[in-house]
Amino acid sequence: MPKVGMEPKRRAALVEATIAEIGAAGSLDVTVSQIARRAGMSSALAHHYFGGKDQIFVAAMRQILRDYSAEVRAELATAATPYDRAAAILRANFSQDCFAPSAVSAWMTFYAQAQTNPEAMRLLRLYQRRLRSNLTHALRDLTPKPKAGAEMLAALIDGLYIRAALTAPDADPLGQAMTLLSILTEAPHDQA
Repeated sequence: MPKVGMEPKRRAALVEATIAEIGAAGSLDVTVSQIARRAGMSSALAHHYFGGKDQIFVAAMRQILRDYSAEVRAELATAATPYDRAAAILRANFSQDCFAPSAVSAWMTFYAQAQTNPEAMRLLRLYQRRLRSNLTHALRDLTPKPKAGAEMLAALIDGLYIRAALTAPDADPLGQAMTLLSILTEAPHDQA
């Protein structure tokens, strides 16, 4: 007989193990057995809870997106002005948690998996829509073209993140993004 209340804990352990395994491998080249072993359970149990590697990975990306969302909300809670709101979104996107090796690997594989997995693509589109919506809202009183500014900043976030994560670990992507925000809104850079 299954232990009551264990399913949520085991699912969470499998999600955490998935992120760790992808981080260690640097790709999706991991097996359900490796994930299950890291979580301290059998691969049969992992398959029982998720069905397969793709479903476990999608669950891991949902968790990463929930963590990201919490980071954005925490930053936005301190924003008093529209400029502060835009800066808060940039800070959340370039937080240290986003650059943990396991998170970087998970995000990179998330983008790759979205090309072939409809559920991963749906999650990616939700993330992108929410990012653009938050940026558009923040920029509406700062620039005459807030949607265009949001598109530009969203593209910059993706580009700077990928560059810093993959080729320039000592780069200052937040500083670069804040400079562009200042140029876009004609605000002094030292407001950041």
